[in-house]
Amino acid sequence: MFTRRVFLASTAAASLMPGLAAAKKAVEYDPAPQFVRVKKQFLPGQLLVVPRSYYLYFVTEPRKAIRYGCGVGKAGLEFTGTATIDVKKEWPTWRPTNEMIERDPVAYAKFKDNDYVQPGGNGNPLGARALYLFQNGVDTYFRIHGTTQPQTIGRAASNGCIRMLNEHVVDLYNRVPIGTVVTVV
Repeated sequence: MFTRRVFLASTAAASLMPGLAAAKKAVEYDPAPQFVRVKKQFLPGQLLVVPRSYYLYFVTEPRKAIRYGCGVGKAGLEFTGTATIDVKKEWPTWRPTNEMIERDPVAYAKFKDNDYVQPGGNGNPLGARALYLFQNGVDTYFRIHGTTQPQTIGRAASNGCIRMLNEHVVDLYNRVPIGTVVTVV
């Protein structure tokens, strides 16, 4: 007699035998820019960031986009919602927010109790380019920017910003104008 117990035991045994169980093929993360299809609700010229998959999409035409790999904010620090790019800078200066200094005073010791701003350049955490996100004309202090830590692409490692490899953020910077709509889901 074929019972539930027999079915469960057979299924368990089959999953242990090579070739009998359906194996899921792992999809490897690839941060390299690629042309991909997107849902029709996203309009050409918009940016879409999907933190759970670590990708940023620049919609180039209906249902088509360039997908870039990115790093995103650590749990509790991430940005979600819609913003616009109101400022763009090449080799931007940088200073951590007061909240960042409070969270990690050792890492940001050189910024404590002063007005020091790190100049742009190869050692600057914002990398080669930065796109500044605003809501209703107010700076959110979140950015899409390059990074000096390429190993963080494909991870939740930042204090909230969207990080890209420097060569990829330079490409994106050249493609998007001021006023570009950015949606982070």
